[in-house]
Amino acid sequence: MSPLEPFGARLRRAMDERGPLCVGIDPHASLLAEWGLNDDVAGLERFSRTVVEAVAGRVAVLKPQSAFYERFGSRGLAVLEKSVEEARAAGALVVMDAKRGDIGSTMAAYAESFLRKDAPLFSDALTVSPYLGYGSLKPAVELARESGTGLFVLALTSNPEGAEVQHAVRSDGRDVGATMLAHLAEENAGARPLGSFGAVVGATLGDLSSYDLAVNGPLLAPGIGAQGATPADLPRVFGAAVRNVVPNVSRGVLRHGPEPVALRDAAERFAEEIRAAVDSA
Repeated sequence: MSPLEPFGARLRRAMDERGPLCVGIDPHASLLAEWGLNDDVAGLERFSRTVVEAVAGRVAVLKPQSAFYERFGSRGLAVLEKSVEEARAAGALVVMDAKRGDIGSTMAAYAESFLRKDAPLFSDALTVSPYLGYGSLKPAVELARESGTGLFVLALTSNPEGAEVQHAVRSDGRDVGATMLAHLAEENAGARPLGSFGAVVGATLGDLSSYDLAVNGPLLAPGIGAQGATPADLPRVFGAAVRNVVPNVSRGVLRHGPEPVALRDAAERFAEEIRAAVDSA
């Protein structure tokens, strides 16, 4: 089975054509209730199908949060499989937000679950945690290269608790977050037009000028909308790397459901605002 075109190249094209927006699919119980849906598999299926049908043909990236499907067991995972398949068929790239992290054969199995082309949950990229050591991600890195997929590595996350690990200073004077960025720059060396190994960097973190964000790869940026960041903040936070930022908006779009037109309009507004902010930088 031949590999896909590298994820970074596919992402760059999708962002240029559709706008740099990632819509998160987070069907948590409170949001299902807001939509008038039951917190069960039927509600999950209706929610997911509505979001995919409304926006997958228009946005660059969809990012389902696997935990909200896993809590329903095998039936929830079946909904996730179908959502991923339909989103990719509509032209969106799918980033599976599973934040997997382990060592050796277990890490390899996690990677195969999402990055092997014949896997039921095959996605264009996967979020991973490097906090068993960056080297523990090697099986996922190798499979991503082989299959033409990508990774987003947790580096400087938007949750306040992340700072106690990510800002810890190593013996070489560099903090852990900066170390992860440096590893990713090495992975992406020489890639054109964009590397396939990205970082998760919160849009709510303020001035990041002390970090080298030029990793030649995408920067998945949660925090736009409900968490308080706005598209206008992106140039200030990300500086010269802003063109490679993939801002994630979840509740800011999803709260407009269940009407598909309202979801679509909200996604298009965010995409236009983000494009305008990036173009003005």
